[in-house]
Amino acid sequence: MTTGTKESGMTIAGAMAMELKHEAIATRSILERLPADKFDWKPHEKSMTLGRLAGHIIEMVGWTGPTITQDGIDFATMNFEPKVYTTTAAMLEDFDKNLAEALSILSNVEDAEMFKTWSMRNGETLYFEMPKAAVMRSFVLSHIIHHRGQLSVFIRLLDIPVPSIYGPSADEGTM
Repeated sequence: MTTGTKESGMTIAGAMAMELKHEAIATRSILERLPADKFDWKPHEKSMTLGRLAGHIIEMVGWTGPTITQDGIDFATMNFEPKVYTTTAAMLEDFDKNLAEALSILSNVEDAEMFKTWSMRNGETLYFEMPKAAVMRSFVLSHIIHHRGQLSVFIRLLDIPVPSIYGPSADEGTM
């Protein structure tokens, strides 16, 4: 098994780190616009609150460590309590900390590790099993992007300017 392409010397984890770092710019630009007095707001009864959705995104960045350093997670053995944020500054601090940790972890991963199987279960119930590279791409990166999209709709509904994400926004018009 190689540790990267011969042409670039880049590993799979290195490419994912670049992508995570790139996506983090847009994600942080949304998080820093969130007003703490709206953290309990939600657009629909089935929606998460603004604060919980943002917190979930911050958590997902932190999922990089368990994805890379463990063989999986078992909800039956965990006692998870989501962090409740009261300030935007605290959110940004945790986002930056989780991002730095994720990038550090990804900087030292050989390709062989990215092909190892990772599983998510709740006791005997297996939700999925796939290579760590696929978990990072789908369960971590795509999941962050998905919820960031929801968050951009939330801030639009609150009349908070939406930043440029993949191109100009109606509010900023620049990249």
